Formats: sequence, structure tokens, C-alpha cells
Amino acid sequence: MVRFRKVVLVKADGSFDRAGIMTAAAAAAKAHQLTYGSTWAVAMSVSLKAAWQAAQTIRARIAH
Repeated sequence: MVRFRKVVLVKADGSFDRAGIMTAAAAAAKAHQLTYGSTWAVAMSVSLKAAWQAAQTIRARIAH
């Protein structure tokens, strides 16, 4: 398993940990909302895109 800070984004078998991605995105959305004052929907959208991109990058690094 690979951890992104304290959250697992990719499981040991190489599959995505969707609960971990959602947890990371929710934490990032709270920080985004505090920093930029955006709505929850906008903050979650930005954060989910970033969390999925991080997970895909991690999985690609593991594969090679």
C-alpha cells in the first residue's frame, strides 16, 4: 500500500483505494475552502481531481 500523507490511495494489489481518495479529497477541500473561501462543491471538485491525479501518479510509479 502507498500512503499519501496519512491516507492510503493505492492498495497493495495496485487497485485504487476509493475511500482513501475520498478522505484525502475531503481534507483538502476543507483546506481549500478556508484558503480561498469557495463553495463546498467547488472545493470538492478541485480536491477530487487532485486526489485522483495523485493516486494515478502513485500507481504509475509503483508499476514501473
